[in-house]
Amino acid sequence: MSKVLLVHAKGGPPLGHVLSRTAARAEVHLLALSALPPSVAGAARDLCASVVTPGDARHLDLVSLIVSRAEAVGADAVLTFSEYAVVAVAEACEVLGLAGAGKAASLARDKRLMRSTWQEHGLSQPAFRAVDTEADLHEAARALSFPLLLKAAWSAGSTAHQIIRAPHQLSAAWRRSREVMAESAELGYAELHVAGAQGHFVVEEIVTGTASHWFDEPGWGDYVSVEGVVAGGTFHPVCVSGRMPTVEPFTERAGITPALLSQDAQDRVVALAREAVDALGLRDCGTHTEIKLGSDGGMWLIETAARFGGAMTVPQIEEVFGLDLVGMLVDHLTGRPVAWPERALTPAQARGAAGSLVVLAVDGAGEAWRERKIWDFSAVTKDVVLSPGSDLSVVTESSLPDGGLIPVYDPAAGANTMAALCLLSATDARTVLRDFETVVDALPRILPAATSEEVSA
Repeated sequence: MSKVLLVHAKGGPPLGHVLSRTAARAEVHLLALSALPPSVAGAARDLCASVVTPGDARHLDLVSLIVSRAEAVGADAVLTFSEYAVVAVAEACEVLGLAGAGKAASLARDKRLMRSTWQEHGLSQPAFRAVDTEADLHEAARALSFPLLLKAAWSAGSTAHQIIRAPHQLSAAWRRSREVMAESAELGYAELHVAGAQGHFVVEEIVTGTASHWFDEPGWGDYVSVEGVVAGGTFHPVCVSGRMPTVEPFTERAGITPALLSQDAQDRVVALAREAVDALGLRDCGTHTEIKLGSDGGMWLIETAARFGGAMTVPQIEEVFGLDLVGMLVDHLTGRPVAWPERALTPAQARGAAGSLVVLAVDGAGEAWRERKIWDFSAVTKDVVLSPGSDLSVVTESSLPDGGLIPVYDPAAGANTMAALCLLSATDARTVLRDFETVVDALPRILPAATSEEVSA
């Protein structure tokens, strides 16, 4: 049996899902750069041939650590599903002579390099500038048009995203974004390999998206993601996922598979994703490309990642299209043949639909809840009436335990203030969207109110 070194860090698909699918194809050796979720620790011991937890990854030479561990276990492949470990794993694979994302991995991680590469290839994206200092930000603002979006170059989950509407907001936005990145690093949501990464930023013009020119019904967000894989340097699109509208500034609330695009619209979206991935020169890895949708067929690239989409994107694809992307990637990296889809799968090929909902303390209109609440999934299952055939579950390893105090939503912190992650299975994508709207509207009403003691604690 092949041997795989799986490098775990925060973010990405749930570890429980990844472990079970990897263990079905290979002998798994787990290198845990982040603490294992308590709900998964027991399964990890059962499924893995070894589990190593080296300590605070921020103070380690990750490439050397990964290489030495891979050599010690005789790994035939090394992989990660975490944004924060992608570059380290890619560089380790280069040293080991194993299949991986390749030397271009940093182009799909550092938004400054990513946007510069796309600019060189003439691809559609917002006007931007790289900024490393407050002075850089002020200079960039003089060259760009307000409103602007400041984002950390190495972040994920909309962390440290801030909308800047006027010049007098620049300095405060710069200070707050740097604070958020420092806080994220303490929580483990930060680049683990590149020194000084949390001080790198990009600022860009905010383009106007519209969902109404792309979807037949209201409620969809104005961007989509193309899920895919690069195998031997060839991009294979798998499907397109849609979204609910984001929470200001641009924090994702829900992803839905499949996106209900027409065939022509999906073809155009996938074609742009292919250009984006090809321009980056990735070699062997999952991909996740986000695209903003504009009026009259206009599109702008948001970002491409050299790994599969996070949250429940991978389990959603398995449920809806019957593709075990984790297992397929393991097979490919260990040299076994894989039949990737010949073209991106469509809603007509879907078996129902599935979506993941990020629970934030924000209502359907984007307004913060008026009072603090306690997370209690049993209250959700008891009091929320879903559509016939719909099933809602909670992703335990990505959620507060019942009784946990839900964080106040912080626009600058993005997904760092998430309380829970839920998975919904339904008969079709429209039903997922409608049911998610029902859940979002119900949460501030049905969840228990926090006491003053719980809030102060």
